[in-house]
Amino acid sequence: MSPADRVTVRTFREFKKRGEPIVVLTAYDYQTAKILDTVGVDALLVGDTANMVFYGQPTTLSITLEQMLYHTQAVSRAAGRALVIGDMPFLSYQISPSEAVANAGRFLKEAGAAAIKLEGGVEIAPTVKHLVEVGIPVMGHIGLTPQAVHKMGGYPVQGKNEKSVAYLLESAQALEEAGAFSLVMEGVYAEAARKITQTVSVPTIGIGAGPGCDGQVLVTSDLLGIFSDFKPKFVRRYANLSEEIRKAVSSFVSDVKHHRFPSEEESY
Repeated sequence: MSPADRVTVRTFREFKKRGEPIVVLTAYDYQTAKILDTVGVDALLVGDTANMVFYGQPTTLSITLEQMLYHTQAVSRAAGRALVIGDMPFLSYQISPSEAVANAGRFLKEAGAAAIKLEGGVEIAPTVKHLVEVGIPVMGHIGLTPQAVHKMGGYPVQGKNEKSVAYLLESAQALEEAGAFSLVMEGVYAEAARKITQTVSVPTIGIGAGPGCDGQVLVTSDLLGIFSDFKPKFVRRYANLSEEIRKAVSSFVSDVKHHRFPSEEESY
C-alpha cells in the first residue's frame, strides 16, 4: 500500500464533501488493529475506553498517559491505511495549553499516531487552537463526555432542550474555528446532531447520535459482543464472540482433561 492510500485528516474533509460515510472503530492492540485496518475501517481510535474494556475499570478516568501511549504504539504498528487517533486521557490536556502540547506531541512523536482526540466544548477551544498551531491535528468530542461523568452525574443524553442544543452548536463551531479536523458527537439526540452536522464544515462522527452524522464510531468490543457487562441502546452487536470464545475454550479444557489433546498428529 502506497502512502497515497493512507487516510489523513484531509481525507476526512474529502469524505464529507462527497457525502461518503466515515467508519471509525476503537483498537487497543496490534492484532485487532491489523484486522480492522484490512477491511476498510477509515480510522482507528485508541480510546480511553481501554480503561473499561481492557483494564476492567468502572470509568475512563484512571487510565494514564503512559498506558495510552503504550496502546497507541501497538495500534500504529498495525495500521497501513487507517488514520490512527490517540485519545488524550483525563488531566493530560486540561491543566494548561503548554502541557497539552507536550503530552499530545508524544502521541505523534513516540506512539506513531497521526492525530489526537480530546473532550470538551467552548471551554477547550483555546487549547485546541494552540495544539493545531504547533502542527498537531485534533479531533474534538462533544455531547456526552465520559471524562466528565461525575460532573454530569452519569451519562445523560445531550441536546434535549434549546439551551443544551445551543451549547453544543456553539461548541462545535468554536472547535471548528479553532482548527479541529473532525468532531465526535456522543450521546446526542439525533435531531440536534443532524443540525450540528449540517452547520459545521468539518466531519462529525456519531456514537449514539443518530444517522445524521458524517460517520459512525463504535467500541469494537461492543460491536463484536466481547464486552458483555452492559449494552448501550446505540450499540448493534454484529457477533457474539464472548459466547464463541467460551465454547472454544471449554472444548479445549475438556480435550486436555480427557487426554484428547494433543493427538499424535499434533505432536513432534
